Amino acid sequence: MKTKRHYAIPTFFGLLLTLFLFTGCSQTTASQSDSKSGSYQQISSKEAEAMMEEEEDYLILDVRTPEEYEEAHIPEAVNVPNETIGTEEIPELPDKEQLIFVYCRSGNRSKQASQKLADLGYTNIIEFGGINDWNGDTVTGR
Repeated sequence: MKTKRHYAIPTFFGLLLTLFLFTGCSQTTASQSDSKSGSYQQISSKEAEAMMEEEEDYLILDVRTPEEYEEAHIPEAVNVPNETIGTEEIPELPDKEQLIFVYCRSGNRSKQASQKLADLGYTNIIEFGGINDWNGDTVTGR
């Protein structure tokens, strides 16, 4: 007759195996894509600033509210609030292959907007978080 101790070890390993199966390879990163949606690249604001010094013909997209944009924004940034990005074409972003750097206040809305843009067919999206982490120049007003 087996005791409870004899069942504990196989039960433990069975639960452990089940845990690994359910948590295994289910997570994807923002730079990965599936057949339904596009992808975008995430970098730090420091990396974005360095890229902006080297690149030409790029656009900086501020996806905060107009009021936040008025308080302070990166020079030359275009303001298209995240809440207004949906399934329609965006007049301020006519070239879907143009390099677009996307930011918000802290990084949450810029990730949402970047994914929406990728889903709309934009192919060169770089999300770099929020203006809170930006060490470069900023300007006020429009």
